[in-house]
Amino acid sequence: MAWPLLGPELLGIGFASHPDSGRDLVMVVSHDGHGLIDAVTGEKIARDRDPDPVDSTPDAVADLSCPGLGPVSGSRERIAGLFGGGLHTTTEDGWTLEVVAPAWPNERVLLSGDGGLPHPGPHGERWWHIFHSDYSELRAAGFSPSGRTIAVATSSDLSLWTTEVRSP
Repeated sequence: MAWPLLGPELLGIGFASHPDSGRDLVMVVSHDGHGLIDAVTGEKIARDRDPDPVDSTPDAVADLSCPGLGPVSGSRERIAGLFGGGLHTTTEDGWTLEVVAPAWPNERVLLSGDGGLPHPGPHGERWWHIFHSDYSELRAAGFSPSGRTIAVATSSDLSLWTTEVRSP
């Protein structure tokens, strides 16, 4: 699922785990505030349009984090994006995510089950081109700590893929 951001530019994203269900949550940080999204359903769980300016952007603190909100309030969530940082690029079960730029400045995101570059097999068998950033600047790409969600964030959009199945 993908969400276009209407309004100010996305600065970065981070992952949190819902304290009750353990589901992956995505924290989105933009010039328009902070948001928390359920990675499986796409539900917007919490929103803060006016975060404290002292730490409203990840570059305000050494660990590139922002205060959690909603069910993860009271914690600090690390944010990857414009100011640095990064998300997981591998999972415990052998998946790898890579960002490449064969036609710089347009970056592409590759998903593989073969350990990464160089890919021994043909495209579509053990590796896939899942995202092409040709109209917005790539901010972050990676897996959640659980390995169940892939996020790709650009300056204008957030795309998520998850292995969890929605409840009926």
